[in-house]
Amino acid sequence: MANIQYYDVIIKPVVTEKSMSGMAEKKYCFLVHPDATKPMVKAAVEKMFPGTKVQSVNTINQDGKNKRRGMVTGKTAKTKKAIVKLTEDSKEIEIFQSL
Repeated sequence: MANIQYYDVIIKPVVTEKSMSGMAEKKYCFLVHPDATKPMVKAAVEKMFPGTKVQSVNTINQDGKNKRRGMVTGKTAKTKKAIVKLTEDSKEIEIFQSL
């Protein structure tokens, strides 16, 4: 496994209608590095967003889709999402507040 630093773990936030509805329960969705583990995601969120305390992390692996262009077939890149639930006394994440 590669040496992954905390700033390499979180790639970008996932902004969809379903992920925005989870914000009321303090659940935030991020696209993360495919080799990142749950403890890595927890540490990265707590370091990148000061004042947050992570209660739990759920991860989802998504395989790449089959794509075809003429006779040539291939796959898109596989991705990993993490749904992070914060504790009740935790501070909210600012990047989702402006959306």
